[in-house]
Amino acid sequence: MAKWTPKHEAPEPLEGPVVATITGGTAVWFALFLVQLPFYGWFDDHGHLWWLWTCLAGGGLGFIGIWYVRRRDAAIKRAAHSEATDTEEAGAPQ
Repeated sequence: MAKWTPKHEAPEPLEGPVVATITGGTAVWFALFLVQLPFYGWFDDHGHLWWLWTCLAGGGLGFIGIWYVRRRDAAIKRAAHSEATDTEEAGAPQ
């Protein structure tokens, strides 16, 4: 069996407003939890209580995601600033 080889280069990953996206998604999960909370009895009677806890878990995991992407974004900015500073110092006459 022959090994598969790609015929073209993989595209660059898309970068966008990651922190805003994760924060928005977390807010949606918590909003869904709060909207479903008054219907706790109905969900329990019909065996759909996991819907409620899924929304709460999504919101909780979203907080971890917010923490992660904020640290990642800060690290990327620090690295870019450090690289720019190193480039300036290398080009300056001594």
